[in-house]
Amino acid sequence: MTIGKKIRVLIVDDSLLFREVLAKGITSDPQIEVVARAVDPFDARDKILAFNPDVMTCDVQMPKMDGIEFIRRLLPQYSLPVIVISSVSEAVLDALNAGAVDFVTKPDIRSPKDIESFLYELIAKIKVAAKAKVTHEPEKLISHNEVNRNLKVDYNKVIAIGASTGGTEALYNLLKNLPAAMPGILAVQHIPPVFSRMFAERLNVQTPFHVKEAENGDYLEPRKVFIAPGDSHMRIKKIGERYKIEIFQGNKVNGHCPSVDILFESVAKECGKNSIGIILTGMGYDGAKGLLQMRRKGARTIGQDERTSVVYGMPKIAWEIGAVEKQVSLESMPKTLLNALL
Repeated sequence: MTIGKKIRVLIVDDSLLFREVLAKGITSDPQIEVVARAVDPFDARDKILAFNPDVMTCDVQMPKMDGIEFIRRLLPQYSLPVIVISSVSEAVLDALNAGAVDFVTKPDIRSPKDIESFLYELIAKIKVAAKAKVTHEPEKLISHNEVNRNLKVDYNKVIAIGASTGGTEALYNLLKNLPAAMPGILAVQHIPPVFSRMFAERLNVQTPFHVKEAENGDYLEPRKVFIAPGDSHMRIKKIGERYKIEIFQGNKVNGHCPSVDILFESVAKECGKNSIGIILTGMGYDGAKGLLQMRRKGARTIGQDERTSVVYGMPKIAWEIGAVEKQVSLESMPKTLLNALL
């Protein structure tokens, strides 16, 4: 998208009423214009060719072809950022896996307050999506023989990870290419409540780890991954020789709850050089200052590079302020992490 020009949006939804609500709502922002509307994926394909939009919003449940299958077929041909609009279900995670950049939960069409909140969130995410990188390079799989070499893993280490836009897939790809014999992992992904639990449950099935949505009072343990709940902050506290997870309500930090900075700052304080911090793809600057604190306390720190980031925001800021010791591609990150554990 050319700087200074409006973001050109294609709306794909089979409901005439909802298309109009979307169009009127998002064009209230002077930086956005709706260039076309489509009633189903086949109509959308024609509109993409005719109007060349910068961003597409897409319903999941549609006639002729569901939104997930449409995204899966579309993106190898057209690198178009897609924001999925869906009810609360695991279909959202399927859409992200298919290549969607982000999602927004459908509002109650009868509630003006719900619609207003929904439109505010959608406008913000359209602006992020317009800057997102949509690539479809073949994944460079890392040999498990390589990552499972004879390591003497220090299970007393703590691994803390932060991510936002594009992070669900980045975190999945990182975890699935690590051996199960790892120290305990804490992860903050900017994701709404309910979806954080669904995301944890999916990772539990698809990766070698026991993954769960963190609960207040959990203790960090080897071979386990704890995902911050979507509406609460997460931090850790050292109790004797163990690390206890604290989940608590609080104001948004850097625009987010959970906040990556909250986690990283607690890890810096409680673990120091006994920790590793990783910052993945995402818009904004959440996590940069906390990661810098970790590095200053002696932690090893890793950031995702620009080429493999969907949005090179959080890792970029962290790199620029000196918080990142090593900046690497997503496919190289498992090996880099393992080397940091040596």
